[in-house]
Amino acid sequence: MSTSQAPAAATSALRQGLNSRQAETARKLMEAGLEELRAVGHEALTVRTVAQRAGVSPATAYTYLASKNHLFAELFAEHITDEEPATYDAGASTTQRVQQAARDLVARIVEEPELAAAVTPALLGADPDVARLRLRIGAEFVGRYDAALRDPARPEVNPDPAVLDTLVLTLSGALLQAGMGIFSYDQMSERLVAAVAVILAGTDRNGSA
Repeated sequence: MSTSQAPAAATSALRQGLNSRQAETARKLMEAGLEELRAVGHEALTVRTVAQRAGVSPATAYTYLASKNHLFAELFAEHITDEEPATYDAGASTTQRVQQAARDLVARIVEEPELAAAVTPALLGADPDVARLRLRIGAEFVGRYDAALRDPARPEVNPDPAVLDTLVLTLSGALLQAGMGIFSYDQMSERLVAAVAVILAGTDRNGSA
């Protein structure tokens, strides 16, 4: 997803159940939110400054966005969502497929560095809207790894849930550490690739995940 595509895509969840006028307001707020985030960063951004940029009143903005953390979670959820299934080389091993999934996800995340920095603290909040989106983001992580773990010759065979859980926990931990500044988001990709190799050690010999 290019940065020019991100605002349009990011309105889909927020617009569900809205009429055309409300959906247009939501679109303006999401576009303005991403523009404001890029311009001033997540600490300086407020729902009021987003409302001003969008040309709506703060009261109107708060009927769509419970908080700036809600905004960050909405933007991030749509930014990382893949509309098309991933494709893998025909001869790729399980480990190679999962490593590609990790690289692809991190590549998507680093397309919007300010959003990546904003979402880590945002997702730790107790806001109900954030909690809902946290589940959606987690489901996206699970879906990506689930697809990568499945043997193309036997796609109906479910991956080992313990392996899937471990991969998702590792990804979540890497995101948290990158958000804390322990390493950069660019460095996160190769760290995850190495972790995948450890988690899946022996998998390719027995042909199952």
